[in-house]
Amino acid sequence: MSQLNDLKLRFAGADFLDFSEKAPGFIVIDVKTPFSTATIALQGAHVMTWQPAKQKPVIWLSKAAKFAPGKSIRGGVPLCWPWFGPHAKEANYPGHGFARTIPWSLLSAGKLPDGRVRLEFEPVMNDAARAQWPHDSTVKYSITVGQELVVGLATKNTGKTPFVLGQALHTYFEIGDIKQVEIAGLTGCTYIDKVDGGKRKKQKGTVTFAGEADRVYLGTAGCCGIVDPAMKRTLLITSTGSRSTVVWNPGKEKAAKMGDFGNKGENRMVCVETANAADDVISLAPGETHRMTAQYRVIKHG
Repeated sequence: MSQLNDLKLRFAGADFLDFSEKAPGFIVIDVKTPFSTATIALQGAHVMTWQPAKQKPVIWLSKAAKFAPGKSIRGGVPLCWPWFGPHAKEANYPGHGFARTIPWSLLSAGKLPDGRVRLEFEPVMNDAARAQWPHDSTVKYSITVGQELVVGLATKNTGKTPFVLGQALHTYFEIGDIKQVEIAGLTGCTYIDKVDGGKRKKQKGTVTFAGEADRVYLGTAGCCGIVDPAMKRTLLITSTGSRSTVVWNPGKEKAAKMGDFGNKGENRMVCVETANAADDVISLAPGETHRMTAQYRVIKHG
């Protein structure tokens, strides 16, 4: 029996789910609730879209995104785990870890009493992933679709020695115009400016954009907002278990070289990532579990 047919049989009574193949071997889950809809790829447990009822999409997915096993998706909510950025010691290991490009298994899916839908996933570790991450550990990822989108990673050290964990919810948000957007809630924070050679700077006022931006804000609080006058809304990001916030937009020149942003796609997205990165990586002791969550909601202007 194919994996697609198996999923349809396992969740035959779940009228809020629909399973299909976006491309050969690339299975996606469509989730419908009274409050919003979402699309999730089994590869990477990757939230591809989320759109509240009668509103514009909140999660941006490139119109030129490619869907193929083992290839990362441009847009949505890629999972960076168990490290963020380049590996600390092995240059040939994949940037941002392997979690976003390996299959994940849907463990459960159910409707909550208030009508929200909650799904839980775990990764299907292949030989390459086990070689790159030789630590005894488990990771579960939950996605709750409702008036808000809530995503959460829980990593447990099941071994006898501590290990260092880096991670990020690399979320692409849909915006009206990158030149008009401001990110509030990071004023006064120290950040690593990757566009300027990794220099450490302090944020003055809200974050604005005039070209490529790639910053890791350190020691951040659990709340920030994307103020979007063009779409007349603020996207509120509330997090727990996160010490860092990553802000990224490739700018025109870099996006053109990537090939999967589409025409002027960089103008319609910004990544604001709930993370534990750089100075803020987590040391996880034996038996300890670390949980990181992010909640996304829309506040309309006027």
